[in-house]
Amino acid sequence: QLQLVESGGGLVQPGGSLRLSCAAAGFSLDYYDIGWFRQAPGKEREEVACISSSGTTDYVDAAKGRFTSSRDSAKNTVYLQMNSLIPEDTAVYNCAAGRKLCVLGGYDYWGQGTQVTVSS
Repeated sequence: QLQLVESGGGLVQPGGSLRLSCAAAGFSLDYYDIGWFRQAPGKEREEVACISSSGTTDYVDAAKGRFTSSRDSAKNTVYLQMNSLIPEDTAVYNCAAGRKLCVLGGYDYWGQGTQVTVSS
């Protein structure tokens, strides 16, 4: 079965860190751009980061300097390291895989999502 599986969400205090993982089953992530999206209650979904198949990264302004995405080909996994978290980062985070996602948008696979809650 071809799927993306996310993990790593949870409850963290403001200023804390989390690392989200996006693992692929049944296919290699090496040929895909991976986008990280989030949606907070009552808000539209936004793309917060994208890492191309070659490792080039791009971040929404709110994530720059705090979030870092990386790839581990051996583990067929992409990560989103989130530091200095603030309550406004609270959302369901999803990863998506697409051949040209970072440039053209669109995806072939969508993960089930993981909840991130930043609260004291």
